[in-house]
Amino acid sequence: MTIGIIIGSVRDDRKGDDVGRWVHAQARARDVAYDLIDLREFELPVLTSATVPGAADRQYDDERVTRWGQKIDAYDGFVFVTPEYNHGIPGGFKNAFDVIYPEWVRKAVAFVSYGAASGFRVVESWRLVVGNADMYDIRAQVAFSTFLDFDGETFTPADRHPQELAGLFDSLEAATRAMTTLRG
Repeated sequence: MTIGIIIGSVRDDRKGDDVGRWVHAQARARDVAYDLIDLREFELPVLTSATVPGAADRQYDDERVTRWGQKIDAYDGFVFVTPEYNHGIPGGFKNAFDVIYPEWVRKAVAFVSYGAASGFRVVESWRLVVGNADMYDIRAQVAFSTFLDFDGETFTPADRHPQELAGLFDSLEAATRAMTTLRG
């Protein structure tokens, strides 16, 4: 079982690097393999294909999308490290979700969010989106405030966050095992 931790911001000077690396460092103590995936490395095009990704049978029009799909297909579950932009999902991350489809289906997902309001609204938006791909989103989430958990530019998670993240990992790993049986 392998779980991908996706840094979901493609912005320059993003906070997602620090949050994603912290999540990944915490995951190293687990008995499950966790890999860090940087969305920015894929330079995905905006979805313009006339073929709906769900009907493309993993045969995409752009080699970058194919490479992204192959990367996502290799994982059994995910942690989305997601910022909240304008009370919602960042466009680049949503596009990355939309340009492929079967690679997400029947997999478990957890959310680690950050933003001025700790990213609670973005997680609620994501829950609607991932449900359409028959993904199981675990209830536990870890949320960071850009005002309280960052000392200027330095990421300084509160003392409670490692324990919260451990609970998130416990739930995600159990759900990932269960979803694996549904995928056959």
